[in-house]
Parts: sequence; C-alpha cells; structure tokens
Amino acid sequence: MNTALSALGRRTAPPPISWLMKTALARPKLISLAAGFTDNSTLPVEISRKLLNEILRSPKTGQPALQYGTTAGAEDLRQLTAKHLQKLDGGHDRAHSPERVLITGGSQQLLYMTLEALCDEGDIILVEDPTYFVFLSILQSRGIQARGVKLERDGIDLIHVEKVLTRLKNSGELRRVKALYLVTYFQNPTGATTSLAKKSAALKLLKKFERAAGHPLYLLEDAAYRELRFDHGEDVPTSLTLPGAAERVIYTGTYSKPYAPGARVGFGILPEEIFSVVQYIKGNHDFGTANLLQQLLARALSSGLYDQHVAKVQKNYARKARVMKLALAEHFPKSVEIWESGGGLYFWARLPKGISAGVKSNVFQSALKADVLYVPGELCYADDPSRAKPDNELRISFGSANEENIRKGIARLGKVLKKFV
Repeated sequence: MNTALSALGRRTAPPPISWLMKTALARPKLISLAAGFTDNSTLPVEISRKLLNEILRSPKTGQPALQYGTTAGAEDLRQLTAKHLQKLDGGHDRAHSPERVLITGGSQQLLYMTLEALCDEGDIILVEDPTYFVFLSILQSRGIQARGVKLERDGIDLIHVEKVLTRLKNSGELRRVKALYLVTYFQNPTGATTSLAKKSAALKLLKKFERAAGHPLYLLEDAAYRELRFDHGEDVPTSLTLPGAAERVIYTGTYSKPYAPGARVGFGILPEEIFSVVQYIKGNHDFGTANLLQQLLARALSSGLYDQHVAKVQKNYARKARVMKLALAEHFPKSVEIWESGGGLYFWARLPKGISAGVKSNVFQSALKADVLYVPGELCYADDPSRAKPDNELRISFGSANEENIRKGIARLGKVLKKFV
C-alpha cells in the first residue's frame, strides 16, 4: 500500500461494477445480463445531431455553449427541469423551485457531493436492503456506515425503519445518522417502486427522531429510473410534493438514463440550507457541468423532442421486459421467486434458502462457464453488523442485451439453476 495515500485513498476499494464490466469485456462470447447499461439502439443520434447543429450554427449560440457556464447550471435548463418535474408530479408545485435546482454531471455526482456535505467519517446512512451497489461503494470509500432497512414490493418496511432508528437511539448512535436513502422508482436492483404513502410516512418518521438526533434527518430520494416507466398504472408523485419536503427532501434525478448516458447530465433539488454548500463543493469539483451538454438537453426539452424520445425508449424496454418475462417463465425453476417491475431495467430473482448465488458460489461460477453473467445480489447489501447478508438472490438486466441474447442468456442461466434448485 502506498503510504502517501490519504485515509480515503487507502480505504477506497474497486467498485463491483468495474469488475463486472471487465469480466464481460474479457469474454466476447459472454452474454451479460449484469450491466445496467441503456440500449444502444435507443440512443438519440439523429435528434442530438439536429440539436447540436442548431446550437453550433452561429457564433451567437455556439460560443456561449462552448464557454464555461455557472456552477449551479444553465438558467434555462434549471427552469426547464423544474417545469418538467412539476409536470411529472401532476402539476404539484410545492417544492419544484428552479432556484433550488442544481445541474450535475449525472445523478451520481449529486449523490457524492451530498454525502461530502452531510457526512463525516463514521456517520450513518440508512439504506434499503438491498440497494444500489454503486452508492454502497461511495459510502465505503468515504468511511460512512450503512444500516439496512427491509424492502417490500411497495417500498421500505416502515415498522423496520422505526425499529432501526429506535435501536440507534438506544445505542447512542442516532446523532451519527444523517439521512435515509431510497431508490424510489423501479429500484435498482429489485424493480420495486415506493408508494407515496410510504414516502410520506418515512418523512414523518425521520422528523419524529430529529430531536433525539440533534440535527435534521433528510430523505434522499434517488429517482434515476423514474422516466423508464412502461406499465400503464398510475404514476407515483415524488416526495417533493409532500408537506415539509422543501426543508427535508434531497431529490436527485438524471437525463442520462432516459436520454443518453454519454450526454451525462443529472440534477438535484435541495433544501435551501444545504443547496449553497453542495454548490460550493461542485465549484471545487468542476466549476459547473459541461455547458454544451446542458444546452443540448435544454433544446431537447423545450422542443418536445425529449418527450418524443422517452416515449420510444419506454416502448423498447416494455418489449424487452416482456421477452425476459416469458423466458424466465419458460426456463427458470418454478421455486425461484421473481420480482417483476413496471419500468426500469431489472428483474430480481430469489432462489430457495440455502442455495447461494454469490460471487464464490457454484451457481455463479457455473453461469460464467455457461457464458452468462448476472449481478450477485449479495453485492447490493450493505455491510450491516445487525444482520447477515442474503446470498441467494440475483439481479438480471434486460437493458443492453438484444432480444435474442435475452432469450439465450435466460435459457443458459435457467439450465444452470436447474442443476442446483
């Protein structure tokens, strides 16, 4: 170990996503049902060419787009983002203020900067069990502890949230708790969507424990997959629409998933008391998100081309999800529990208890030998000393694979599972 490294540098481990991507690249015949990549065929090449040509057609629009912008983000994109969220939330305008919109280099940057602003080493964030494993890597890198709360089909188990907060209060650790992190739409990894009732109850629970904590407890809502919705049920408003949200909800979203990951633009809406701090941190990161990409997204939104593109993306994923659902029904053992989603990129599978699907398991190694890759579910659980990590689950993605490879990959994986289940 290089002794010149900081504590953070010495502590930071390679994120699981890097290892999974390396494995896929090293084996050309491998079918990856692991990567949460978007579908290449949906990327808006023609739309982006048209809009970039408009921006760069004259110095009047081209020069400002190629210059530095402001740290908080381009004013037109902040306005359009607030308006877009308000529309998605059914016209609610309680907390969709453009003054509190921060444009970022993807939602991942907003998550990282928020933790920089809120947490010291040893602080605690409550997370879903299971949760987005890249977020867990950020926590690990920064020396932040995670405590898991049970996840149900419609979001977190509220009784368990209260039990965890009570336990931390009784142990004297509640003062180290800073936030509850929820992936609220078509969750990565399970596909679950948190109901508005549960968001409201979670916000009230956090408020209830604030006095004992001695500081605000925030609800950090990650809505990265919100616009990848393809079912026809009623949409769920964000926690921004709830009473008290302006003071306690940190909302993060992205244009990367619905539009294009290469146009890496995300956004957050933050309470006033921490907006400035996160903005200052962003200034230290990069002075502001790439201005040309912001202008591209602003034009896509204002022209209506963004909405047209998202509608096509949703239809594409609806079709691929149906293909995977049929393949799972045909090839997986009936004793495997499947969580189906109405959006996003994933199915979640739970094997019978006692059968491991972890990285070192016979199931995972056999799958690799059969040239199919999935995400072992154990990677999505926090290092929480209060419980053992389940190792009998797996995340399967239909995002980047084409329909033929989805069918082949599920058939291969089903054949492997039937040897063990």
